[in-house]
Amino acid sequence: MGLIGELLALPLAPARGALWAIRQVTAEAERQYYDPSAIRAELARLTRQLEAGEIDEAEFDRREDELLTRLGYGVQQQQAAPENQTADQPENRTATR
Repeated sequence: MGLIGELLALPLAPARGALWAIRQVTAEAERQYYDPSAIRAELARLTRQLEAGEIDEAEFDRREDELLTRLGYGVQQQQAAPENQTADQPENRTATR
């Protein structure tokens, strides 16, 4: 973009900055929500609650299904991420010594 384009886009800079921040927060929240280790820990806690009698079988099944769906989606996203990352980023051809 040339100098004139940059000057014309300057009033939009705060909106672009806010949008960038929202995207970063959303990405981090999704990373934590779909983190397999956190989901497995929640499944273990859920099992302990069932064994302790704190929740019934129906509640366990419902919450377990939700967690397993999250786990499956998170694993699927992690497998797709390397493919998307290489397509979006140019190959680094810098020689190192």
